[in-house]
Amino acid sequence: MEPADTVERRLTELEIKASFSEDLIDRLNEVLVQQQAQIDRLRRELAALRVQPSTSDSAGFRSLRDELPPHY
Repeated sequence: MEPADTVERRLTELEIKASFSEDLIDRLNEVLVQQQAQIDRLRRELAALRVQPSTSDSAGFRSLRDELPPHY
């Protein structure tokens, strides 16, 4: 059987490891929440970009002069 001080030391080390692990999990969770918010924002932007070309095609009359390269 192990001496009481060895058991106490091992228990303390396990408590320290558990505390660091809990902190790491909390920080990882925060990162996941931020990433999900960014993904949601990018999905909304992508959806807006997908809609944009179809609305600009029906904008009306376009002159061929608008299509000329800048050197003309």
